[in-house]
Amino acid sequence: MIELGSGPEHFVWASGIEDTFVPQTKTGHRSLDEYQLMGHYENWREDLRLAARAGVTALRWGVPWYRTEPFPGEFDWRWTDEVLSYIVKELCITPIVDLMHYGCPFWLRREFASPDYPKAVTRYISAFVERYAGLVHWYTPLNEPVVNALMCGKRGLWPPYLRGDSGYVRVMLQLAKGILQSVAAIRKLDPEAVLVHVEATGLSRAARADLEILATDDNHRGYLCYDLLTGRVDPEHPLYLWLIRSGASPDELRELAEQKIDIDVLGMNFYPQWSAREFFITPRGKVGNRAIQHDEAVFGKLIEDYYDRYKAPIMLTETSAFGPDEVRAGWLKSSLRVIKSLRSRGVPVIGYTWFPMFTMIDWRYRYGRLKIEDYRMELGLFRLRDKVDAGGRWLETPLLEQFRECIENCRETIGSLNTMRHGYAKTSDRAAGRPVLDLL
Repeated sequence: MIELGSGPEHFVWASGIEDTFVPQTKTGHRSLDEYQLMGHYENWREDLRLAARAGVTALRWGVPWYRTEPFPGEFDWRWTDEVLSYIVKELCITPIVDLMHYGCPFWLRREFASPDYPKAVTRYISAFVERYAGLVHWYTPLNEPVVNALMCGKRGLWPPYLRGDSGYVRVMLQLAKGILQSVAAIRKLDPEAVLVHVEATGLSRAARADLEILATDDNHRGYLCYDLLTGRVDPEHPLYLWLIRSGASPDELRELAEQKIDIDVLGMNFYPQWSAREFFITPRGKVGNRAIQHDEAVFGKLIEDYYDRYKAPIMLTETSAFGPDEVRAGWLKSSLRVIKSLRSRGVPVIGYTWFPMFTMIDWRYRYGRLKIEDYRMELGLFRLRDKVDAGGRWLETPLLEQFRECIENCRETIGSLNTMRHGYAKTSDRAAGRPVLDLL
């Protein structure tokens, strides 16, 4: 079992399997189930053994809700029983279970827009925790609320296909309600649970001074779900007026604030080519928004900003780089250098996840027309072989050995957390008998 603490021996080294589930189809849109597209349902043992080869202590792995609960209140745990037992008992790896990674079951009409969504997702999560509380203790109630709200509520690419600010706000509030109710259910069933709240984090900049207000507003929206969960959204919040004008009611926002929770672990997803953006003026004089290449300063500032805002231990729950092996190797080295510096200054970064562990399918497959092979994305430590031979499905990348060396030399790689600067106390969790990091 993973133990939380300040020393490098307690640092959480993780990887994960891309587990996006958007099974619903419509004209021009294909089903997007990463497990199905990558053959994980059939080859899960071989896939999971890669985690042991990588030397990780934890693995982000998700449950396909739409398969697990094919009919309301009727659950099929046969596959998850086998997989989770194998991860914990055979591989001795701690699963950080993604309970919700985008998709809803077919029977939930209007998906996230349904008034029944919070109740339905809480029922499913309660059933999961009740079954696996003795095996699983680390949970992510919902992965990347911002991306859910964008894809399902603003851009109309995923069900329920809403558009605009009103759609974005409607989906975001539903997600927040579901998370809060699910957290209460998890706490009741498993008081020892560690909840890793994962968000797609990013930082916006302005190319010139008169666009700073746009970058600032965009950064506030990146905080929105965490702010809703922690009770920060009140009439003084910078997005309050926008929320009301976009369809939220003051009573609804007040009720959410009254259910506020503390964050156990704040999970940050960051990709160097996609997570930093810049507002600029196009040649036609319009405001544009483009991805900009990362630098270490952006990455470090982002983590420090989130810590200063929420004062919760931080885990980098997804990161990797797209491009040649030397680019990916460079990001592994430079990102860990930033984390070591932050820890030395008292910012409690407690874990690092290279994600995904192996080949994934680009989301553009859903509304594309090409063959599945044309949508492979190589971000991981392993690549899918074009032809399976005696060596199996997977080919090691040069990054694998570098990643293993980082883990083996963790004291040098990430150092110890400076517990004096911000006043930490290392105490004992009486129920679990494991050290935890308390913020004073």
